[in-house]
Order: sequence, then structure tokens, then C-alpha cells
Amino acid sequence: MAVARREMLALTAAGLALPGCATTMGGAGAQTLPPLFDDLERRTFDFFWETGRSDNGLVPDRWPTPSFSSIAAVGFALTAYPLGVERGWITRQQARERTLATLRFFDKAPQGDARSGTAGHRGFFYHFLHMDSGTRFRNTELSSVDSTLLFLGMLFCAEWFDTSEPAENEIRRLARDIVERADWSWFQRGRSDISMGWHPESGFIERGWTGYNEGMMTVLLALGATRHPPSAGAWQAWTSTYPGHWRGEGSTRHLAFAPLFGHQYSHVWIDFRGIRDPVMREAGFDYFENSRRATFAARAYCAANPMGWTGYSDQTWGLTACDGPGNFTMIQGGVERQIRGYSARGPLGQPDAFDDGTIAPTAAISSLPFAPEICVPATMALYDKYGVDIYRRYGFADSFNPSIRDRSLKLETGSIRPVAGWVATDHLGIDQGPIVAMIANYRRDAVWRRMRQSATVRRGLERAGFTGGWLE
Repeated sequence: MAVARREMLALTAAGLALPGCATTMGGAGAQTLPPLFDDLERRTFDFFWETGRSDNGLVPDRWPTPSFSSIAAVGFALTAYPLGVERGWITRQQARERTLATLRFFDKAPQGDARSGTAGHRGFFYHFLHMDSGTRFRNTELSSVDSTLLFLGMLFCAEWFDTSEPAENEIRRLARDIVERADWSWFQRGRSDISMGWHPESGFIERGWTGYNEGMMTVLLALGATRHPPSAGAWQAWTSTYPGHWRGEGSTRHLAFAPLFGHQYSHVWIDFRGIRDPVMREAGFDYFENSRRATFAARAYCAANPMGWTGYSDQTWGLTACDGPGNFTMIQGGVERQIRGYSARGPLGQPDAFDDGTIAPTAAISSLPFAPEICVPATMALYDKYGVDIYRRYGFADSFNPSIRDRSLKLETGSIRPVAGWVATDHLGIDQGPIVAMIANYRRDAVWRRMRQSATVRRGLERAGFTGGWLE
């Protein structure tokens, strides 16, 4: 690891790590992008529009593999529909009908503590639902974070559908009411932190949301509630574990979480530019800048490539939670390496780190607003070098691994391709969603602009102690 550290320091000196500490105001005005991004944005939007059900609004977790619905994917879909209207891909009426069908389903979906036959409990929803009935899939958990992703999509629709048309009045009413039903104090189970989930068979998941990761949006949304807010101390519990997450020095210092999705999800809906809580006021920069630094750190790690994987460079990089080839070991550079199926992935030395050579295009693309100067070239390089194998009907495949080319390996999913090596079979809703939204945020402030108007978001931020910027 000493060699890897020296390599990382050399890359920083060479300008491959963060070149400065000023927040870049991506999305502050109309931003132009290469034509590839128009095509990518449309294909990724089509994933949600074409795979989602028009009768109940449920969206599959993945495609083309037959799948249950992910409520997080539904939240991203609800965010995508208005963006599709703005781009001229669907009409406002089409978006309104699909959105209303979704909200009406969740409004009436059965709740309760039974082990089957319900969609949720205490105002929250199960992580995965049957696509047809909309009830709990197998023994999946009642998920606080996936419910958050669903709720944020609903709140975006409540702000975007802003006319006096009766259907849009209903969208606003249903969205806000569904979000307010969530009993956040119950999910604290007598503690300050919010549990990650609950099972009717066994009760609460012991682990709660403490920083730093994607759970930031969950705590902020909870704090914004008026009907069932969490008890005092939720934000303090969240930040209490920050000391163990700091990495880097000077202009590279940041709260680390290895998979990049943890630096992206909260930012899909909340504009953190120029606003700071007490911790970040003391640190001297905001959470947007933190995600920028994390993006540069992720790129620097792949450029250093301490494990010697094929394909890593300062142009082709991106580690996050994604599909993988399967659970087995292989020899790489004379060393036995562990390979995984679906897993969180990210730079070694950071919290929740794992690296098996699997690259996820969503990692770099969804960091576009934070660091366009490295994310645009990365997107272009992924397409130019590997597009023949990984770019298809709904945009980029979820992931690929150029180091895996042995066709005798027992793959759990995907296939070996001539150029890219192993390529995932599926597109995943939770990886597609940030691509659509973050391109829109970078281009025209699309989601952020609306969500700055959300009383729930503002209230949550203010209760957490955020000040400055657009909150003033």
C-alpha cells in the first residue's frame, strides 16, 4: 500500500487529482455538451418510459432480465418524466398521466405489519415490489433510504406540475400527503439515528444511517417532515461518525465514501452549492465541493491502478455500486483476486472500498455537475473505446470489466465481448436515474431549480443547521 500511496501523491503533483478547491457552479447557466450526451440522455430516459408500467407506475429494478420493481427506480422515473417533457420527448399530458397513475397506486397501496400482501408499513415502502400486484417481493426490507428516493421523486413532481389543471392539483396533493405519512420517529426505534430498514419477521435492522454516504438525503428528508419528524439529534447522529471518513490533505481533503453513488444520490435533488451545515462551515467548503473532490479522488485512484487492472486510466474510470461478473476468484498479475457480482465498489483505503476491475459508466457520468472537465472526457472515452460492446438501446451497459476475458469462468450474468471483456447484461434503474437527472442539472439546473422551492427540503436543511447560498 506504500507504493500505491506514492503513486497517488505523484498523480496529485502531476495534476491528475483535484486542481483546486473552489466550487465549480455547474448548471449555473446553459451548459453545452458533445452530441453524444443528447443521445445518451434520450436513451437513458427511454429506459424508464418504456419499461415502466402505465397502469401502476412501477418500474423494474433492471432490464432485460425479468425483474421485480425497485421503489428507488420509481423515484428516479418520477424525476425523469418532467425532464422528458422539457426535452420534447413526451408531452406534458403523457407525463401527467404516468405520474398520476404512480401516485394513485402508492396512495392506495396496502400498508401494515403482515409478512405478505402489503406494499409498506408506517408510511414507508418495501425496497422491492411485485411488478403486477405492487406488494412486497419475497422477504425484502422496508427501506428508509429507498423510500427516500421514491419520496424525493414525488416531491420533484409536486414542484414541477405547477398549473391549476385538476390533474396537477391532484399530483401535488398526493405527492405531499404520501411523503408526510412516513413515521420517521418510529424508524429511530428509540435512538437518535434512523434505521436502515425493518422486516416484519425480525424487526429493525440494527445499523442506522450515520455519515458519510447516501443516507444524507434520508436524514434531511426526515428532518423536513411536519407530521412525524424524527426526535432531536438525528443530524448530530448522522455527523457523529464523520471523523472516520476524512481523507486527503489540503485541497484534496474530503469526506470519503468509496462508491461514487454515495456522493451523487443526495445531490440529484438537493442543490448543496453554497450552503453548509456546522461541520462543513468548520471544514471551509460545502458538500458539492466534497463530491467534486471525491470525484477527482476516484479518477486518481483508477489512474494509479494499484491492483493492475486492465482498462483503468485517467480517461476510463468510475467505481460505484453496480453489477459484476459473479462471485469467484481469478489470478490477476500473479495474485489471486476476489471478483464479485452486484456489489459496492470504490477506491481501496476508503470506507466501503472494494476493487475487482469492474467499471460502471454511471459513476463518471453522474458526477458531471461536480467535475465536467474530467467527466465529459471520461464519458467520451468510454464510448469511443468500448462503445461497440457497451452502448446500446438504453445507453451504457451497467458495467464492464476489461480484465475478465476467460470464457471458462463461471459468470453469474453478462458475457465476454471482444473489446470490453466482461459486459453486464442489464441496465439498472438506480444507475440509469442519476444519469438523466445529473445531465439535466448540469445543462440547466433542472431538478435543483424546482427542488429549491420545496418547503420540505428547505425545512430539513434549516433544521440540520444549513445556512448560506440560496437558503438566505
